Amino acid sequence: MSRIPTVAIVGRPNVGKSTLFNRLVGKKLALVDDRPGVTRDRREGDAHLIGLDFRVIDTAGYEDHDAQTLPGRMRIQTEAAIGQADVALFLFDARAGIVPLDEEIGRWLRSSTTPVILAANKAEGRAGEQGILESLSLGFGDPVQLSAEHGEGMGDLFEALLPHIEKALAAIPEEDEDDRPDAPLKLAIVGRPNAGKSTLINRMLGEDRMITGPEAGITRDSIAVDWLWHDPKGEPRPVRLIDTAGMRKRAKVQDKLEKMSVADALHAVDFAEVVVLLLDATLGLEAQDLRIADKVLEEGRALVIALNKWDVAENASSLFNGVKRALEDGLSQVKGVTVMTVSAATGKGIDQLIQAAFDTREAWSKRVGTGEMNRWFERAIEANPPPAPGGKRIKMRYVTQVKTRPPSFVVFGTRVDQLPASYERYLVNSMRKELGFGAVPVRMTFRAPKNPFDNKE
Repeated sequence: MSRIPTVAIVGRPNVGKSTLFNRLVGKKLALVDDRPGVTRDRREGDAHLIGLDFRVIDTAGYEDHDAQTLPGRMRIQTEAAIGQADVALFLFDARAGIVPLDEEIGRWLRSSTTPVILAANKAEGRAGEQGILESLSLGFGDPVQLSAEHGEGMGDLFEALLPHIEKALAAIPEEDEDDRPDAPLKLAIVGRPNAGKSTLINRMLGEDRMITGPEAGITRDSIAVDWLWHDPKGEPRPVRLIDTAGMRKRAKVQDKLEKMSVADALHAVDFAEVVVLLLDATLGLEAQDLRIADKVLEEGRALVIALNKWDVAENASSLFNGVKRALEDGLSQVKGVTVMTVSAATGKGIDQLIQAAFDTREAWSKRVGTGEMNRWFERAIEANPPPAPGGKRIKMRYVTQVKTRPPSFVVFGTRVDQLPASYERYLVNSMRKELGFGAVPVRMTFRAPKNPFDNKE
């Protein structure tokens, strides 16, 4: 797997490092107590901050002790963590102000090669203003003002971390097989018990059999098999087909059957990049199909709809258009999901379906450069400026892509919390059309940097 960027939180004891760590990872993995020195070892976790993913290290409180003592060994652990990190987050207590140990840590960090972001914790209200002014003497510029306990200032922390995370990502080699264009397409086939899923998979494999060999790491209800599909140019393209077991009719009670089918489909979705929802063209689209499709999109996976048994479908044209309309009405998250027609019995349409799945994965994995992204942003705002609720303008500053698979973006501006949902939909739809994201899930978050002087008389 590719290494992900690493952020190390450093500071003297009891400034709130573990509280910030817990907020970033979303779990209480680190012990939090008012007593200094509670954290004695490095703790690591996967952090998520407004779509930004990185590894965060919660270090022991830095204390200037002999290396043979326990506090001294804790300091060595902290130094090792800083050496491995892409950026150090130097946290101090804004209410307590800058103390000699903060100055000592600052001198040590200035001598290291790791970039440093200064952060003032417990900065809510007026009590931390003096400490924030004192921190300028540390030589790291204006601190990011936050409250780890209350979750304030996370947008400002995001902005401070973003350039360091992007630089680290650019320097990481593409080692993860999932990120390579020639990596196997992880394709899950889901559908109701009568959709012809097993027949389709057998036709793809060219063997008249069910998939029976479980693969390590896949849940017991999901089965995977590797397959080589030859594209129209004759080039072999690896595909990892993920089938779902337990979707055959084993109970007479329809509600129970639906629950089993949906639950098992979601197991397969967990391991997929693209999900094909197979429908029975003789039955059309049912409520259960929409529930599964909605869950696939909620999980951030790319979705393709395939109408099976097309060779025996009646009133094909009206059926196809009816399914398209029902999808438009039923899937509010994404408009224009690809709909294909196939026949598992004859094999017709399977090559087009697999090609559509590869194309959809490409859009799902797409990353847009900052320049192109902001040129689109300027055009979109010029063509349709944001509204001015109450006569106050909403200013849109810039947008950045924070991840792929699914594509995720953060828009910064003032009063963006007042943007109507219709304008958010406008931006997402414009992005899909102009930047080539098609109908894959797109995550867009809006952030307004917190002004520490707001609401202060």
